[in-house]
Formats: sequence, structure tokens, C-alpha cells
Amino acid sequence: MNTCLLLIDAQESFRQRPYFSAARYAPWLAAQNALIEGCVARGVPIVRVLHCDGPERVDNPFSRASGQVRALAELAQYTPAAEFVKTRHSALVGTGLDVWLIRHGVRRLMVSGIRTEQCCETTTRHASDLGWEVDFVLEATLTFDMPEPDGRVLAADDILRRTATVLRDRFAQICDVQQALARA
Repeated sequence: MNTCLLLIDAQESFRQRPYFSAARYAPWLAAQNALIEGCVARGVPIVRVLHCDGPERVDNPFSRASGQVRALAELAQYTPAAEFVKTRHSALVGTGLDVWLIRHGVRRLMVSGIRTEQCCETTTRHASDLGWEVDFVLEATLTFDMPEPDGRVLAADDILRRTATVLRDRFAQICDVQQALARA
């Protein structure tokens, strides 16, 4: 095994957030599912990473008590090679994912999931610093508009461009789904 897909935080919790956008979700889901299906067809293992944090209460969608810390219902069917639950932005902090990747001979990671500039980008930087080659599958990452400190709105498309710019050729190769699958 040389390549592995990390499917980061593609979980129901995000539907409960006020910034969730169905308009952004639909094209992301199509790309994410194409990536999953391509990995399944090629025998590329898929590692599911879920995010859990904050108070353990029913009204916190990122707590297990909410029932929302689970894979999105519309994701293409696959059997995860492994599943990890993280409490930090990087999937490599305190989860054992790094040990699993080393034990399974993984040298290249394909990163996808939710949120582009947070957990996907942070995991990418961390993985690169630890020596993994990373393909950041931009179209298979999802983010949403964010308020800037001065109250203006930073558009999700601008966040995507910024993330691609700062990761490209430093921490990762920026790929679309077909490019990532061809490299796998």
C-alpha cells in the first residue's frame, strides 16, 4: 500500500451549523463521491476521520451525545480501512493515524473533506512536515463563507484559492479528482 485517501470530517455535524450551505455542498458531494468511488475501484484504502470536541451535550453537533458525529448519509458507499476520531485540527494529533499509516506502508496521502482551510489544510501541513507526500484534492474539500475581523465576508471561493496558493508546491500538490486518482 503506497497511497491512502484521508476523508476528513465529512460528517453530519456540519449540517447543524448556521453557515452550512446546500449550494456549496452539492458540487462538493459530487467530487467527493467521485474520489471515493475512484479509490474503491482502484483498491486505494480510505481512512475516515471524524471530529469531536466541545461540551458533551446533545445541543453540540460535534459531541457524540448529539448523534451527529457520523459520516454524511449521501457519501458513496465504502468500507473504511480505519477510522479515527480527532479532537484537534490535525488528524495526526493524538489519534494514532500516523502509526497506522507507517505500519501500512503509506507514503502518499490524498486529502479531502470538510473544512478546506481548517482541518484539511492543517492535516496537510502536518503530514508534509512529517514526510508524507500529499495530494490536496481541492474540489473534494468543502468550506463556507467566513466573517472577517472587520465584519466583511470572506467568500468560500477566496478561501479555496488562498488555501491552494499557500499549500501548492510547499506542502502538497494541488489536484482535482482525476489527477489525484491518476497519481494513486
